[in-house]
Amino acid sequence: MKKILIPISMLFLIVLAGCAGKHSTPVSLEDNPSNHYLQGMALIEKDDWNSAERRFERALALEPTFAPAMAGKALILAHGAAGFSAQEHKYIETKAFRSMLSEGYSKAEDDTQRFIVVTTAIRAETEARSKNWCAKATQWYSKHNRLHNVATSKLIYYRSLTALDYFMSKAYFAAGDYLHAKEMLTHVIAENTSRWHHPAGKLFAKVHKIERAIAHYTVTDLSRAIATKDEVSRADVAALLVNELKLDYLFTKRLSANVLPEPEYIPADIMEHPLKEEMLKVFSWHIRGLEPKYNKATNAPLFHPATAITRQELAFTLEDILIKITQDDSLATKFIGQRNSPFPDVQPTQASYNAIMTSVTRNLLENDLTGVFRPADKLDGAELLLAIVRLRNAIAN
Repeated sequence: MKKILIPISMLFLIVLAGCAGKHSTPVSLEDNPSNHYLQGMALIEKDDWNSAERRFERALALEPTFAPAMAGKALILAHGAAGFSAQEHKYIETKAFRSMLSEGYSKAEDDTQRFIVVTTAIRAETEARSKNWCAKATQWYSKHNRLHNVATSKLIYYRSLTALDYFMSKAYFAAGDYLHAKEMLTHVIAENTSRWHHPAGKLFAKVHKIERAIAHYTVTDLSRAIATKDEVSRADVAALLVNELKLDYLFTKRLSANVLPEPEYIPADIMEHPLKEEMLKVFSWHIRGLEPKYNKATNAPLFHPATAITRQELAFTLEDILIKITQDDSLATKFIGQRNSPFPDVQPTQASYNAIMTSVTRNLLENDLTGVFRPADKLDGAELLLAIVRLRNAIAN
């Protein structure tokens, strides 16, 4: 598939240039550039990039120089660039989406369309994270100083000027610049009526978690990168346990083990993984919640490194580490038999109840302000980093 994507991005630019002035005929009232652009952006929110691309292409078929759709198409190309590990391929895709953004900005009819292009450009740079991406995003952001006549009524997708600060804050967050991220988020949160108010609040809380986690500790660059993720994988958890918790040193010291355990086997699905050594160490210690799982297709256990971990699965892992470190097996049954749960979404009869209670009462994981724990929700990177650092602190004391 990647060999096909490279010429597609370049051919699109060639076709677009050659089709200037050639308009398709609308087949209905809804078949117009603005509607297709709006639907395309909504599809990106649903992670349906292929359908979104078709919407943007239809918008451009109807109006080849429609700047918002050109920006949307650039965002699609940036998403494709993010999937390339080979620098040559990534360079080609990056050049394609940046060229399209520049073209879209130059073709914009007014400041409103230019605002749309600028905001989407910041998103595209953050999505692709190509060379000098944060500097490029900042350059795009600086263009807003020239936009004095933005009509919010015509921002059919972004709807508010705070969209610019919100997506720039996401760029700073992805770059690990939490100070500037919070500064931007404060502007967004201050406007209660903005559609970006709620997501900005969630991102601000995530930044706060990371800052709490690193307040008294120096964390690795890998840990910082994991902390920015919206969801974390089993491989990510293994990496933090080994690199931040120092799992091998911790266990050998507390368990008086003279020799590190060797893995009984190496699951086939981690053989080429960059975090292979971390995963091997984790399941060498038989950590609950991170065990390899039997796979019928391969007739062998697999680690499933890319699978997102849930909050209750991490609770099992945290509890098991505590049990191994303290050698207190009673922790595994301490809360079994309780009749009432403090969480409306977790019952005392659930298999994960004891682990969840252990993690919350030890202040390793937190429930929401509403009281729910969200056991089946995917864990984000900030929560993971904070839990690991808190566990490290608890064990150290």
